[in-house]
Amino acid sequence: MMQERTLNLIVLVLLVLVPVYAVFTDEPFTITLATRAVIFALAGVGLNIALGQGGLVSFGHAAFFGMGGYAMGILASHAQSYTPIMQSPFLIEGTNSMPVIWLVASIASALLALLIGALSLRTSGVYFIMVTLAFGQMFYYFTISWPAYGGEDGLSIYVRNQFPGLNTLDPIQFFGICFVILCAVLFLVDRLNKSPFGLALNGAHQNEERALTVGINVPRVRLVAFVISGAITGLAGALFADLNRFVSPTMFSWQISGEIMIFIILGGVARLFGPVVGAAVYIMLEHFLGGLSDYWFIYLGAILLFVVLFAKGGIIGALSKKEHGRAG
Repeated sequence: MMQERTLNLIVLVLLVLVPVYAVFTDEPFTITLATRAVIFALAGVGLNIALGQGGLVSFGHAAFFGMGGYAMGILASHAQSYTPIMQSPFLIEGTNSMPVIWLVASIASALLALLIGALSLRTSGVYFIMVTLAFGQMFYYFTISWPAYGGEDGLSIYVRNQFPGLNTLDPIQFFGICFVILCAVLFLVDRLNKSPFGLALNGAHQNEERALTVGINVPRVRLVAFVISGAITGLAGALFADLNRFVSPTMFSWQISGEIMIFIILGGVARLFGPVVGAAVYIMLEHFLGGLSDYWFIYLGAILLFVVLFAKGGIIGALSKKEHGRAG
């Protein structure tokens, strides 16, 4: 067994080596799989702030994932058709600039998380789960009935968006963009977890009454965490849509919320790199087992059951030495 920090470093190195190996062996599809794993890991890191650190079991994070995806799709589609999104009272045009799209996607998802969080955090337990799920399904059915952007058929983007100085159509360069974003977010989340805010959030998770007694504004702390969580998940949604050059209502579906939660459980709840390991394992299982059987979810369910029963710290917890203090 090894220290968790050493294991985290090994995970990052492996994430880089796989696509680099694919470049030399001319396997672009493997690079796409690695990129998908990185993007899903980013979504998992976002949810892990609410779930792992805050104890908020949200089954509606697909709402933020889809919001980020549609923010990208709407901006890019108007850029490629040379039509403004809104002409009056202000002229709002589309764009194919990745940094601008990321900013818009993150802000839109954060605002949606603020709205959903302000309402859903009035509840707790199973009621909180169902309220967040309901919001996700509301947006799912709204986009199905939104013909302006494809409705049930979704919306295709014919040209990948641009990043200054890079060829984003090159799989390895697009992977590099996503990987750098994941590393930056992991660093920020690690700092956040060790900050007074992170300690307050974890304290509210461990014992809400005690946190209230020492003067922590628990509802506000949880709401801020929920908003940050939504913004990161929305950014992942924008990257996912850019990877596929396609957005559809399925990005809002409850299955997406479930998959993101599976990443966290597999890798380790409240572990900083838990979602990264979980997403990588999920993509590998989907690729290898999915090629053997259409019922590969049965094997995934068995693995997930084993992790829940015998490795409550997830894969990270099982492979690393037990450390004192907070996980991650």
